[in-house]
Amino acid sequence: MKLRILTLTAVTLLIVSCGTKKAAPVATATPAATETAKTTELTPALAEGKNLYENSCARCHKLYDPKKFSQEDWKPILVRMQKKAKVDDTQIALISNYITSQL
Repeated sequence: MKLRILTLTAVTLLIVSCGTKKAAPVATATPAATETAKTTELTPALAEGKNLYENSCARCHKLYDPKKFSQEDWKPILVRMQKKAKVDDTQIALISNYITSQL
């Protein structure tokens, strides 16, 4: 009797585990979303600023989308983070220019 219960339980678990797999939703790009995406060609200085932003800032926290804050909001954030990230004035200017170009 125990063998039948264990077998029935094992078969039930196998069927349930195979039948409950859920597929992740697939994101599709719509033409409207593609048109509204702003693509800015990066000059070498802006590319360096992007590189500094991604490498200096991501060491401590997640990267924020530059559009999340206004240009006025970014100024005190960058000043405050400059010392923590150990970047000099030239590097912070490159980061600031990159963020401003993405707004």
